[in-house]
Parts: sequence; C-alpha cells; structure tokens
Amino acid sequence: MSAKHPIVAVTGSSGAGTTTVMRSFEHIFRREHIKAAVIEGDAFHRYDRSGMRAAMKEHEARGERHFSHFGPEANLLDELAASFKQYGETGRCRTRKYLHDAAEAARYSQDPGTFTDWTETEPDTDLLFYEGLHGAYVSDSTNVAQHVDLLIGVVPIINLEWIQKIHRDKAARGYSQEAIVDVILRRMPDYVNYICPQFSRTHVNFQRVPTVDTSNPFIARDIPSSDESMVVIRFADPHGIDFPYLLSMLSGSWMTRPNSLCAPGSKMGLALQLILTPMILRLMDIKRRA
Repeated sequence: MSAKHPIVAVTGSSGAGTTTVMRSFEHIFRREHIKAAVIEGDAFHRYDRSGMRAAMKEHEARGERHFSHFGPEANLLDELAASFKQYGETGRCRTRKYLHDAAEAARYSQDPGTFTDWTETEPDTDLLFYEGLHGAYVSDSTNVAQHVDLLIGVVPIINLEWIQKIHRDKAARGYSQEAIVDVILRRMPDYVNYICPQFSRTHVNFQRVPTVDTSNPFIARDIPSSDESMVVIRFADPHGIDFPYLLSMLSGSWMTRPNSLCAPGSKMGLALQLILTPMILRLMDIKRRA
C-alpha cells in the first residue's frame, strides 16, 4: 500500500459485470478531476490467444483438463505484483494491452488476440486503477493484494455469471453452447481455488442476485435485467459507513446484516457512486497529506 501513489483494484471473473463498475469509476474520476493510470488484468495473461490454445492442448495431452486463465499458471502474477509495487513506490509501472477484437487490434496494426509491447504508464497520475481476475490474489509465493489500497469485488451469483457468459460468448464470439459449457467446466477448479478466495480480501463486494428463476442457467433465454435483480453490498469493515444516508438515497434498500446492504438492482450504478466516491476521495486526501 502507498499513501503517495494509491492503487484501486476491481476483481471479478469474466462476465461478472466488472465493466459496469469501470464505467462508474470513469464517472468518479472525471467528476473529481482524478487522473488515473489504468491496467487491464488481461495484460498479465502469460499467453496470447494462439499460445493459450497450444498450452491447453499440451495440458490436455498430459491428462490435465483444468488449465485456464483463472489459475496462476496461465498468468504473470509475479509481474503483476511487481507492477503494483513499482507504482506504489514511484507512481509509474509497466503494463501492456491485450487486443481482444479486430477493431481494437486495428489501432495497433496487429492481429486480434495478441499483446502490445510493454510500456510504462503515464507520469503524474493520481492513482492506479486495475480491473481483472487477480487484483486480490495471494499465494505462498506471490501477494498481489498487499499492494492495493482499495479492493472491490464484483460477484454475481454463479448461475447468473454463467448465464451472462453463455449469452456473451454466443453473441459476441460465436461459440456453441457445448464449447461454452466445456470452458465453464474446465475453469471450475481454478474458480474455486483462486477466484473465490479473493472475495474474502476485498474491502467491499457487490453481488448481483436475480429475482427470477435461474435454476437452470443453460436454458435461460434472457439475462435477468437490473430490474429483475437485487444487489447485495458487503463491507469488510462497516465502521465509518453512513448506512442511514445510503438507505435514504437508495430507495427500496434495507440492511440484512450489520455489514451488509441489499438494494434494487436498478440502483447499482447509484450505489457504486455513493459508496466508492467517498472512498476514493479519502485516498486522495491521504495522498495530499503525504
């Protein structure tokens, strides 16, 4: 952690809705005139798209069918921790971009599924913002979480996460239902062992829970909308959280535990703004005092 160069990390698996949180942070940064250096978790994958396919085939040939981006072996987590440490010490760090699609790749005159060259973040930024799979990762040899000043988890319940992934991968990537289910099954051990534990280290979690039947996510025709959902917000430390204010601003919300708030799904964007803005401003105040 660093007073002079704070780090904010949003952690959650693919299709979990971290993009919604990123958009909320963009609003906060613009409104509060905060210049953020941005790191994408995909930048620290170990393999590009073709390399990942080859690595998966190698693992399957050895009878290892659970190799995935969720696990440490497919990622450069030592390098991610080093980048966080470097930013905390100097205000700059090393990163790159993973080019997901043709439109993104065209801007760099590269092929989709490849990485740009490593480069340094811009100078004179106010904080570092990370969004990806491993912002709160900890193992016996690597501790990414220790460098982060504000950790946010985005965690839809597992059936909703699967529904979102199935619909996204079918529409955007043209995957078959069978291929998507195969990916879900392959990732499951890594999800249990490496993704879930991170949500016990976060400062605040946002978990979207549908209020419609999602008991069989593999036949769901639609993704439950925000109006068909609730969001459960859990604070690791409820001290200093103005719950009466949040309840008054988030109409239809209620407390479920001393550290947990339940709000209508349609209020998630507002909840993000109300909860995260004071946390970000607190980091900026500490930065100025330092």
